[in-house]
Amino acid sequence: MNETLQRFERKAPAGSLLPQLITPAQPGQDLLAALPPLRRDIDEALLTTGGVLLRGFGVPDVETFQRFASAFGHPLLKYEFASTPRSAVEASSGAGVYTSTEYPAHQSIPLHNEQAYTREWPMKIWFHCVTASPEGGETPIADSRAVYRRIPARIRELFEPGILYVRNFGEMDVPWQKVFNTEIRAEVEAFCRHARMDWEWKEDDGLRTRQLCQAMESHPVTGEMVWFNQAHLFHISAREPEEREVLEEVYGIENLPRNTFFADGSTIGDDIFAEVRAALDAETVSFPWEQGDVLMLDNMLVAHARSPFKGPRKVIVAMAEPRSNLDRF
Repeated sequence: MNETLQRFERKAPAGSLLPQLITPAQPGQDLLAALPPLRRDIDEALLTTGGVLLRGFGVPDVETFQRFASAFGHPLLKYEFASTPRSAVEASSGAGVYTSTEYPAHQSIPLHNEQAYTREWPMKIWFHCVTASPEGGETPIADSRAVYRRIPARIRELFEPGILYVRNFGEMDVPWQKVFNTEIRAEVEAFCRHARMDWEWKEDDGLRTRQLCQAMESHPVTGEMVWFNQAHLFHISAREPEEREVLEEVYGIENLPRNTFFADGSTIGDDIFAEVRAALDAETVSFPWEQGDVLMLDNMLVAHARSPFKGPRKVIVAMAEPRSNLDRF
């Protein structure tokens, strides 16, 4: 048995095949050179398993990772309408590579599908482990089809009309200038019109947006239903109790940095998100990173997260193949 396969350890729910492991015939084989014969296997795995871990290949630099991600037929996407801080990673072969979310190392980032808080998102996402943390720092994943099935039908029914995201950009969240990549209000307003998003300029150069987005979606190729939103991340219940109390007291519900509501604007109870988080936890798959790993996911079929870590860690990200439902509601 391949030595790399022998040391692949993961924690996963019963029956889960995530991620499909692909290793080279010879350790250290150049990742780009290996792609042509692997392409069909990767494409098939993405539509069945939802994710592929390429381990043991040679990925000597950011340019190799960038070129690998670009080789799947779609230009790499810019990180627009951000919800978290990231930085672009320079690559001589082109743009489209970013740091993973720049949250403090002691914090975890819950499972989510990339940009599922919007009505436009990437279908493909790649992660490359440049430096594996000596402790923690995994990128847990979960099958969004299994999450959908595990969430009680009564909760799915409540979310069927969609989820209302309310964001207040300013001192407590990412500034709107960074989120929209502009300091020109007219350009922000043009983006909001395109995205079917309501906006309101506030005092002290603040901005409030409201956008109705999907809670669930059907995959455009497989037709399978997936749980596809970030309501549990944006909802005030995602905050630590003491922080939540201060935010609600100082800002009030309407002015919280971010929050989510039912489609009609009514409050979503904490108990509902407790069940959503339990479903996500039950479907979580986790494995330690190794330097050089490349994880490729179908962003609709598989959600991802980040575990707390200690020591150095560097994981970079690329996204491609835009998809939207702006023509639907």
